[in-house]
Amino acid sequence: MKKFFVTTPIYYVNDKPHIGHAYTTILADVLSRFHRQQGDDVFFLTGLDEHGQKVLQAAEKRGVSPQQHCDELAPRFLQLWDKLEIGYSDFIRTTQLRHVKVVQDVLQKVYDAGDIYQDEYTGWYSVAEERFITATEKESGQFRDVKELKEKNWFFKMSKYQAQLIKTIEDNPGFIQPSHRRNEILGFLKQPLGDLCISRPKSRMSWGIDLPFDKDYVTYVWWDALVNYITAPGYGVDENNFKKWWPAQVHLIGKDILTTHAVYWPTMLFSLGLPLPQTIFAHGWWLIGESKMSKSVGNVVNPLDLVDKYGVDPVRYFLMREMILGQDANFTLDSFIKRYNSDLANDFGNLLNRVGGLITKLFNGEVPKPGKSEATETEIHNIVNALPEKINKCLSEWSVNGAIEEAMNLVRHTNKYIESQAPWKVAKTDMERTATILYTATEALRAATVHLAAVMPAKTNTVLAILGAKGTGPSWGGLKPGTKLPSHEALFPRLEVE
Repeated sequence: MKKFFVTTPIYYVNDKPHIGHAYTTILADVLSRFHRQQGDDVFFLTGLDEHGQKVLQAAEKRGVSPQQHCDELAPRFLQLWDKLEIGYSDFIRTTQLRHVKVVQDVLQKVYDAGDIYQDEYTGWYSVAEERFITATEKESGQFRDVKELKEKNWFFKMSKYQAQLIKTIEDNPGFIQPSHRRNEILGFLKQPLGDLCISRPKSRMSWGIDLPFDKDYVTYVWWDALVNYITAPGYGVDENNFKKWWPAQVHLIGKDILTTHAVYWPTMLFSLGLPLPQTIFAHGWWLIGESKMSKSVGNVVNPLDLVDKYGVDPVRYFLMREMILGQDANFTLDSFIKRYNSDLANDFGNLLNRVGGLITKLFNGEVPKPGKSEATETEIHNIVNALPEKINKCLSEWSVNGAIEEAMNLVRHTNKYIESQAPWKVAKTDMERTATILYTATEALRAATVHLAAVMPAKTNTVLAILGAKGTGPSWGGLKPGTKLPSHEALFPRLEVE
């Protein structure tokens, strides 16, 4: 049995969950479900980043402890993941004792290896980003709450691993995806790589994990956060489980945190002597009316609002179908409704309505036994039998929207097949031929539904229940003649453009 370990970033606990969080997490869930369908052993990790200055400030403003603040905010994410049908294996919070212990263990090991030292540093510090920035970054005007700091801190010898990182990226084209992000990191690494400040003095910022070798400091929040990827599978605690799962097959991230994942994290792993994840995939942003979502602009889309109004599966379908992985995508309510109506109402839902209605009318609601196949049926058989390989190829190329399109092509082809064969006319003279046509169309619908289950688990479960085909696989022949089809409501009622 193959294994598939997929991670999302751990989300900042202060954030209100928005469509960007939902997209990455649904993407991880869809990939997990596809791999489970193929019989793979899957570990899907997500969670929350709960340390740092902004959490401390927010807690102080509310008059509560930072831990209480985190405990009160964390359920927002858990409730959203439940609502979005997210089947994660582990939900990690960086305030959990299991994580604190691993972070301190990692720090001690890197320190003992001679890769951490203390030095005085003067530089520009962005409170919003919770990191030191360069003079060039400061001059760009893109960073808020910037102030000059001079203080003693602890540093990780990141520069020591620059050549090794460059060679690794050059020797492994699939390590950073898509390719333009790989080129971006290689371009970044053409300049000398500085060492990484990994501490914050408690006199300035007390909310974090103590350095094991200097209790006057807490760990830099990014160092703490990145370690979550090895905490969850059991680093230093359950070595058999850790060896089973690590390295991860893919870290799914937004493009805005590429440097931390593609530079900081690999050099940390080099120092620990651990293998790197197979792939770091940086997807694009969801734009609203061609501009990036921003709390200050007020154009952040809350996925809960969409789910409450339109249902979970249409939201999952739109997000997975609309974005080409690695590129930006534009969200508008108009585009959502058009995609819903064209793909889900007109194509997928309509196919179920057509075959169900005709079988009810012509065969007393029972799936008919097919007779002799003709060339038109053979064509559909071949499409169905070729579909698993086509979808697997799309997934191996990180094309989730392509995999969805392959399944929807079968749905559209089947609708055209019904149109061209006109079973309602054939039934006047040849019921055996009519039975073949309707069985073929309904079996094609079942096969397409199985492939779409990773994307729309709730609605596909409904369709398979109607067809009496729960638990069937994608191969031809899963539909049993004689199955009584119950009456049902429209799968995806058409929406009006608002």
